[in-house]
Amino acid sequence: MFTSGPSAPLPPGTCLPSSRGFAPSDATAPIYSALVPAGFPSPADDHLEGKLDLHELMVKRPAATFFCKADGDSMTGAGIHSGDLLVVDRSIQAHDGDIVVATLDGGLTVKTLHKTKDGWELAPANPGFPSFPVDPEDGVQIWGVVTFAVSALSRR
Repeated sequence: MFTSGPSAPLPPGTCLPSSRGFAPSDATAPIYSALVPAGFPSPADDHLEGKLDLHELMVKRPAATFFCKADGDSMTGAGIHSGDLLVVDRSIQAHDGDIVVATLDGGLTVKTLHKTKDGWELAPANPGFPSFPVDPEDGVQIWGVVTFAVSALSRR
């Protein structure tokens, strides 16, 4: 029903196609094997597990992956905020419940794909925004499945 991948190039300045990702593959950072509690502090565990390459973690299929930035508040319930960097894989077939980047009314949008009794819809993750029925004859196309959202927590 829906296919991944665009039939036309991304509008200039909207998304950043990349086969490399966030950093060169030799740019790694240490990762520790200790879990960091989000509740009460625990004694420090100094066991270095190895190196973490964000590109290797987030980009499984470089030729099919692109990046774009979220704009707006319709997906805050899914943890996606305005300005977040989205990692989108065009090779993944979209299924019910997937967060996708799709064309809608001549532009791109990020929404949750939902199966309804009448077909499909693109649904926000914020009750203050409407859902949109999906009609491929209206030019709605799934460009890819969002696999990661990267949020900046410090603006310094």
